[in-house]
Amino acid sequence: MAKAATAKAATATKTHAAKPASKPAKGAAAGEAGTRENPWTLKTPPGSSEFTAFRDGSLTPPALVVQVGKTELRYDLRCIADLHTMLKNAGDWMPLGSADEQKPAAEGTIEAWGRAASNPIGGWYGLKKGLRGRFGMYVPPVLEALGLAEVEHLAKNNRMRAV
Repeated sequence: MAKAATAKAATATKTHAAKPASKPAKGAAAGEAGTRENPWTLKTPPGSSEFTAFRDGSLTPPALVVQVGKTELRYDLRCIADLHTMLKNAGDWMPLGSADEQKPAAEGTIEAWGRAASNPIGGWYGLKKGLRGRFGMYVPPVLEALGLAEVEHLAKNNRMRAV
């Protein structure tokens, strides 16, 4: 009987460990992560900087708001779903390629896609002129927090893919 109980406990532990991480609920439930009241505290892919991010549907257009020190960046909220869809269609790892708005983005990167005329919104997801870049630095960790993507955390040349 002790063997049966031990086997049952081991099976229960394995089953519990195999469950995927649950995705945060949608909506504005009290205590939900990713809101103005309860923002995500995230790190850039290299792990060198911490920032906060939250979804704000009350803005026009609705935005993903990223706070880096005293600087506030805003990206069209559709970037989360659009980036996830693009990554699923790509089917493999893609380089992040973060760059400021004033600098060109390397071709084939998440950064380049976030400002390309061929993306679903036809251009920049960044909403604040002069601060529209760095899409490849700040949006991937949000998708990772939502359980939608896997992001590498190396010192340089990080990549991501859809989960």
